Amino acid sequence: MNRLLSIIFIARFGQVLVSLLVNSQDKDVFSFFYQLSAPFYYAAPACFYLYVTHFINGRTQLRKFEWLHFIPAFLAIIHLLPLPFSPEIKWDVIGDQIRDNKQLFITERSGLFPSWFYYLGRPFLLLVYLTATWFAVLKSKVIDDHIDANGKKWIFFFIRAATFFQLVSFLPLMIWDVEEPIFNTSFIILNCVVLLVIVVFIMHQPKLFYGYLFVAVDMEKKPEEVKELPKATVSVKKVNLLPDQLAIYSDLMKSFMENKKPYLQPNFQIVELANELNIPVHHCSFVINSFLDKNFRDWINGYRITFFIDQYPLKSDKMTIESVAYESGFKSLATFYNAFKKETGLMPKAFFSGKKAS
Repeated sequence: MNRLLSIIFIARFGQVLVSLLVNSQDKDVFSFFYQLSAPFYYAAPACFYLYVTHFINGRTQLRKFEWLHFIPAFLAIIHLLPLPFSPEIKWDVIGDQIRDNKQLFITERSGLFPSWFYYLGRPFLLLVYLTATWFAVLKSKVIDDHIDANGKKWIFFFIRAATFFQLVSFLPLMIWDVEEPIFNTSFIILNCVVLLVIVVFIMHQPKLFYGYLFVAVDMEKKPEEVKELPKATVSVKKVNLLPDQLAIYSDLMKSFMENKKPYLQPNFQIVELANELNIPVHHCSFVINSFLDKNFRDWINGYRITFFIDQYPLKSDKMTIESVAYESGFKSLATFYNAFKKETGLMPKAFFSGKKAS
């Protein structure tokens, strides 16, 4: 997921960098970064679509057929290879067109394939994937039922910001003949203002950094030092919690999970648990690891499995095992089956067959 997101940002950064280098006097530097960035331009629309659809469907890995989305990026690499029979590229003309804010609609040949590969190919990819992404989001019931508030806030913020930057690239098409400096300046200022708004928004939404933006903080891992030391020693020296405090925290956490059922949200994280209970995150993590003798993932999946075992017999006539698993808070079937086997020692069908037999 983060790799897909990084390609989108690299493509945007490359577009800005190329625009800045156009004004330099070194044609070789400009042409080098243009060729380096171009494959990312062709990969970014697919990454945008795949990132959003994987987010709302709870998937974290690409399926085999989804790699076909990167065929345009592969063709872009071939397009820019310095082959012996490649035509001569007029970098001065390309630079002039970029300087006129027509980076998306360069009509000069830039590589092996004809010029339409760029000025028709890139806009086509942008529009197709942008439309497909919005369609996938709007028709998805998962966005309403299986993603927590922070997840919804992040994904809608992300697609709106990305949509703005993609659609604003088409602005020069509507005013093709405008080449006044004031237009170029206004265009740059508009992009900077929107970028500033995005930065301010993120700064005021720190939860977005937990698993959604750039970093994937694994709050569920047990620290190595906790594994190596006895529980009694760690509880006093490392976290500085008294046994009574550990018991109180444990009761609060269990009560919150049983009454509020936050585990039904697939993206529920330990930082949200800490915020709800007004307990430091590292204290929550320590209580789960040392006092409850589980990591956060196994602990929360235990509640999901209990919920599934209670609900499936009531809904098995109308719903499949997989549907009830998603309803129980699992993001993927692989996670569900692994968690079920870990909790019960059996797979679901064997487990319920045994219950019926008994």
